This record gives sequence, structure tokens and C-alpha cells, in this order.
Amino acid sequence: MGDPAPDFEIPGTEGPFRLSKHRGSPVVLLFYPGDETPVCTKQFCSYRDRADDMAELDAVVVGISHQDVDSHDAFIAHHGLTVPLLADVDKAVAKRYGVTAPVIGTRRATFVVDGEGIVRHRHVHTLGLNFQDVDDLRAALASLPAA
Repeated sequence: MGDPAPDFEIPGTEGPFRLSKHRGSPVVLLFYPGDETPVCTKQFCSYRDRADDMAELDAVVVGISHQDVDSHDAFIAHHGLTVPLLADVDKAVAKRYGVTAPVIGTRRATFVVDGEGIVRHRHVHTLGLNFQDVDDLRAALASLPAA
């Protein structure tokens, strides 16, 4: 933590996403193992179910996994999800953030990048059987230093 967030640009369900284009606003990067898996589905449905609380976070929030945009679009449509999903198909972004693992590919992890592009919060789940909920994200964002 306290290091510059590696910049990246990858395709997403709302078009290409470049981290550096969001300077001035906090960004929450939600790395996850895969669309339609039990814990990932529970995680992103929990954000959907608390959409008002998510909107109050005053941050750009995106999910990142190795599936392609078509898979992400289907996942969003199937569950009515509200968080845009990014396609890290070659896992290059996950590797730059140190969240790749044998077998599962991408570990479940949360990074909060402040408006200056500095990583201020990092939570990597050992087994990925749980996730950071809206309240955890709110607490992480509240701990950001004042701009």
C-alpha cells in the first residue's frame, strides 16, 4: 500500500476502461475468480441488492476477472448486476496487481486507489470463500487521506 497503482486499459461491459482516466476520484478494483461461480455471484448480487449504498460510495467501482466481455454481459444480464465488469482475458492486470494463483487464475481481492492513483487499501482473500461487502468498501474509502 502507498505505491502507485499499475495503470491498465482493458475492455469492459461499459466500453474500454483505463485506470488513469479516473484520476481525481477513488477507484475500487474488485478482482474475482469467475462469472457464474457461487461466491462471485453472491458477491456481485450483494452489490446489486444494495445499489443505493453502492451509489453513495462516491467512487468508481469495477469488477475484474479473466472472462471475456460476452461472458460478463451474460453474467450481468442473468443476475441484473449493477457493477461494470472488465475483461482481463490474459490475466495481465491480475499479474500486475499480484493476485493470480494456480488453478483459480485470479484471486478474490479488493484494491482501493485514491484520486492521485495511489493504492490505499489492499485485501487479498486467501481462499476466496468470502468477499468485502458494501460496508467493508465504505470503511476502506472512509480511511482515504483527505485530498
